[in-house]
Amino acid sequence: MAINRVLNIAGVNTYVNPLLKNDGELLIAKNVESYPYGAKRKRPGYITYLGTADGNEVNTIFSWLRNDGTTLTVYRASGSSLYSSNQGTASWQLCGNGTIGNGSHVGYAVLDNILAIGDGEGSARHSSNGTSFTNTSLAPVGEHLVAYQNRMFIGGTSSTLFYSNAIIPGETYGGTASWDTTSPNDSASFNLPGAGKINSIFISNDRVVSSKTSGRMFTWDNYELADMSTTQGPSSPYSVAEKEGYHLWLNRDGIQSFGGGVPTLISNPIQSQIYNDVGDGISGSIFDDAPATIHHYDYLTSVGTVTDDLLNETYPDNIIKYNFQKNEFVNWQFEDNPTSWHSLNDIDGDRVLVFGDSGGQCYKMDGSANTDNGTAIEAEMVFSIHLGAPDIEKEWKRIVAIFNPGCEAKVQVAFSDSFSMDHLVWVPVDDSPTGIYKYRFEQGSRSRLLFVRIHESSKDTRFIFYGFIVEAEPVGR
Repeated sequence: MAINRVLNIAGVNTYVNPLLKNDGELLIAKNVESYPYGAKRKRPGYITYLGTADGNEVNTIFSWLRNDGTTLTVYRASGSSLYSSNQGTASWQLCGNGTIGNGSHVGYAVLDNILAIGDGEGSARHSSNGTSFTNTSLAPVGEHLVAYQNRMFIGGTSSTLFYSNAIIPGETYGGTASWDTTSPNDSASFNLPGAGKINSIFISNDRVVSSKTSGRMFTWDNYELADMSTTQGPSSPYSVAEKEGYHLWLNRDGIQSFGGGVPTLISNPIQSQIYNDVGDGISGSIFDDAPATIHHYDYLTSVGTVTDDLLNETYPDNIIKYNFQKNEFVNWQFEDNPTSWHSLNDIDGDRVLVFGDSGGQCYKMDGSANTDNGTAIEAEMVFSIHLGAPDIEKEWKRIVAIFNPGCEAKVQVAFSDSFSMDHLVWVPVDDSPTGIYKYRFEQGSRSRLLFVRIHESSKDTRFIFYGFIVEAEPVGR
């Protein structure tokens, strides 16, 4: 008798030969998260966040906490307008001088308690009160901004990187001298060589890191421009997210991680969702605009509808979630597909995840919500079991799946002699209010592989899947 106890459920991995995978490694993981460690729990839902300002797609959400530590302003860019919410609780109000290019994203940076913004079309602007903006004299037009060593850097609309004069005590960013290039001022600019135009700038390892649409990357330390000799920069500037100096982003080769050295590909486990032989991975235009954020230690990016060609599994409005503490991927899908993301500390000091959609509404993830703003969340997990011997036929005896008591998860099993999910016949496993789901197979239940599917779409409590035990008798070789 062979018995396998699997009490550590890993994330999705369709890159490795499925017959080499350990029992319990997930082939499909929709709308679940890893909690507690080694288990899988249905993800939380969300509720509305503030109101609908104008009904246009929300392209950017960001926030600014003032130096006093108590004044918070949350912003959204939608249609041709920039709106603000006082403390992130008041209704959206149109910002003074808040007209932007229709459908534009808005880049932002804070220097010396002054908020600077740019949309890549109109004049760069700045604000000291957070609700009304002033055109910044002599500043270049650009969407990509970052503050570094008391200067404001703006990536222009082509390949030129501009930087302002250094702000010295007694001066404030935004004055007429900020971008004055006449002597003795030292505001200046330089071109990033090679193909493509600037599509992102950020700070890493005490350097300004710039990337171009060609994937080339450069660093600047206020003295020397260095070519990083890589083409693995982000394809979408809105996919760049950072946690404590650690950056992640999306490009056409996958999701890259960056700690200041050389970008590293981390998305091999879900490669077939990003690109595959049948061309059903991420579509070309999505690569250029995919939004993302990091919330706690999860990287989330919206990548549109994709199909995993190994499983022929389609993920509508796919959200890739990567937990870089656990090095683990799963897939989420929301009833309202995010077009922008932001993670912030609210006025109470709580870390919250907010996002906007194409209809102009913003939402907030809520750990107490079991629905997507009233719509049931459909969660699903699929894995295969071969007991370390995919070539040997087994007579399946018993399977026990362990959940939290009172959950509404459903379990099914299917037999197969080959790795193919197209023609599986699913057999239901009786559930139990105790959370211990037991199934004793009928005599003669034989196959080389056993597939297990867990699914749930209730509006009630979220399930937690802790693991399973399976027993089988190998049949003669």
